[in-house]
Amino acid sequence: MKLKGIFALAASLVAATAFAQVKVGVITSATGPTAFVGIPQKNAVALLPKKAGDLTIDYIVYDDASDPTQSVQLAKKLLSEDKIDALIGPSGSPNAMGVLQFMAEAKTPMLAPVGTSAVVLPMDDKKRWVFKTHPNDDVISEGLIAAMTRRGVKTLGFIGYNDPYGENWYKTFAPMAQKAGIAIVANERYARTDTSVTGQVAKLIGAKPEAVLVAGVAAGAALPHMQLVDAGYKGAIYHTHGSASGAFAQIGGKKVEGALIVGPMLLVLDEIADSVPTRKVALEFVSSYDKQFGAKPPIFGAGVYDAGMLLARAIPEAAKKGKPGTPEFRAALRDAIEATHNLVTSQGVINLSPQDHSGFDQRGQALITVRDGKFVLVKD
Repeated sequence: MKLKGIFALAASLVAATAFAQVKVGVITSATGPTAFVGIPQKNAVALLPKKAGDLTIDYIVYDDASDPTQSVQLAKKLLSEDKIDALIGPSGSPNAMGVLQFMAEAKTPMLAPVGTSAVVLPMDDKKRWVFKTHPNDDVISEGLIAAMTRRGVKTLGFIGYNDPYGENWYKTFAPMAQKAGIAIVANERYARTDTSVTGQVAKLIGAKPEAVLVAGVAAGAALPHMQLVDAGYKGAIYHTHGSASGAFAQIGGKKVEGALIVGPMLLVLDEIADSVPTRKVALEFVSSYDKQFGAKPPIFGAGVYDAGMLLARAIPEAAKKGKPGTPEFRAALRDAIEATHNLVTSQGVINLSPQDHSGFDQRGQALITVRDGKFVLVKD
């Protein structure tokens, strides 16, 4: 009888492990002003792994309606009521900045599919719980400066959002530009809700820069570009990866033709060689998304998709040190994510460390432009 009891206990433990569940919260801005980001992110959840090792993954998805206050409320709900082991989201940079302190206090990993590097830099006790699932600004800046240098740019005008996205972009880009011998002769800001930037455009043109860099997102990045064109500006207009979105090309139309953007290769996969390490994973993501939703995914969805890949890699390692739902598991999950090396994702190859919680490099990035309403690879 005792032997049977031991076998029964062992069987129950195996069964418990087999059906153990990791709870992952997801906060997206599926409605409201940031829905152009949040909708593809919410859609991407359907493509995420349902299992990692012997553990199933349950995704609990909420919409914050693009409101940073709701982002905080939902994060608290996911932590206190749903007892999540990790969070993917929120969608917007301001939303993520407001949430990260609560995730750190709860000692629960947060994978932020946002643009600003401010969620992970400078690293501190709070940000060590956050991982950014898009390339950091310095990676994109390197590509932009290389493109500008090849084209002989010596003077530049800058215009970016007056929020963490734009501010961190200037903070990162300016010293790199100076080192490369590019002088920033104008520095302007605008709000995401602005419908006109004529004043800022007048100042940019008045400074006579050889080129302009726009640090905005999607349709919001098209606004300064269009008004620069309307005002007669003839120089090259560069963009961050925030403009690598169909909404940018659609809203901008003919006026954004020729825009120079450093963004993910997944937008121009037909022009990328099979030998490029990220092409296969990017193609799987794009094909799966297109099959399910009838459209190619904007890059915003890639941030959620790659977050799922990071978790799928880390969860089995964390399970060796704790059971899902426990502080031990969440701490081990954070450590396992941070130890990620050579993970090929849809946007590039990720190598994380205690100092770098984004981990992308130039692999997976390309200089692209808009031609006939589509993104195409710039080959020079």
